[in-house]
Amino acid sequence: MIDNNKTQLVHEFLGSSQIFVSALQNIIDKDILSQVLKNKITVTQLKLLKLVDSGDQHTISEVAAFLGVSNAAASKTVDRLVRQLLLRRSEGESDRRTMLLTLTERSRRLLAAYDEAREKKLHELFEGSPVADLKRSIEILDRLSARTVQQASHPDEICLQCGIYTPGKCLLKDLLQRPCIYQRYRDTKSNRQAAK
Repeated sequence: MIDNNKTQLVHEFLGSSQIFVSALQNIIDKDILSQVLKNKITVTQLKLLKLVDSGDQHTISEVAAFLGVSNAAASKTVDRLVRQLLLRRSEGESDRRTMLLTLTERSRRLLAAYDEAREKKLHELFEGSPVADLKRSIEILDRLSARTVQQASHPDEICLQCGIYTPGKCLLKDLLQRPCIYQRYRDTKSNRQAAK
């Protein structure tokens, strides 16, 4: 039997969650990109720089999987950042399909300015929030995110870009005990290299 009160609360929760995410992305992130970085990069370009900042070599397929775009779109994003002198690109030594993407000093400064401004804004935003409430909210949102992925028509093709927001953590791997599409690309590559 359907509980109408619970259904209404679910809709309110989803609405509140969407509004919060929209506020973060459209107000905090875009404000920082505009005010601090003078719109020198887009949100997608920022995500790619954050990925590169995490280290390792990346193929275009891995970058595309991480960003949730086509290989052509990922390649264009890399090309733009190289032209802007925010990325350096070279071929991998053992596999020419692998790119070695590295940050430039300019992109390191941009990321440092972004991180500093974002930390300041987030501190102001969450200053009065009790730690217990934050922990409980994390548990609820992570569990719901994992369930949402499980309900997707192609759950194996999803990457939630966890590494940008929580370095070293993969929600899908932690809660569902399986890697996201980006992690599978990374694992396959590691296995190929180990076999050589």
